[in-house]
Amino acid sequence: MRLEEAKRIIKETLPEKRYIHTLGVVETAIQLARQYGAQEDQAALAAMLHDYAKYRNVSEMQRVAVELGLDELLNYDEELLHAPVGAELVKRELGVEDADIYQAIANHTTGAPNMPLLDQIIFVADAIEPNRHYPGVEQLRQIAQEDLTQAVIATLVQTISFLCKKQTVIFPLTIETYNAFVPEKRKGTVL
Repeated sequence: MRLEEAKRIIKETLPEKRYIHTLGVVETAIQLARQYGAQEDQAALAAMLHDYAKYRNVSEMQRVAVELGLDELLNYDEELLHAPVGAELVKRELGVEDADIYQAIANHTTGAPNMPLLDQIIFVADAIEPNRHYPGVEQLRQIAQEDLTQAVIATLVQTISFLCKKQTVIFPLTIETYNAFVPEKRKGTVL
């Protein structure tokens, strides 16, 4: 699938505000891919499609999650469903077979231990795109310009802190991701 075709589909699928967010994620993902040596076209397509299922019916997303063996997700905030379900629907409905794009879409909300470069780029780009406005976003943007792995960690800290303040149950994979990235960063190991 080409980026222009994906852009047309997403424009028809998402509300205007979310479409504008998506364009910001694409712009940021391309910049990060260029800076950190990932394939720009792959980053752009993953970014364009990352919220494909964001506004799907919750019961439909729950059904697909169960089909994928992700029953555990049903015990957490329904916001988490759109990432792994979206990856599957991008494959089923749009025919995008690129496993790296699938994985980047699936991991863009919770993260995952040992995320490869493309996953890290989409994870961070989603948090720092130019249309995001929340306390700490400017600091995250600065960190992303200096060190992508540190930006992943800082994004996780921001997310975990936000969820703690809301007294929301945190999906274990997010904590596992943080716990995987911090020791690797301390050792200076590139993930």
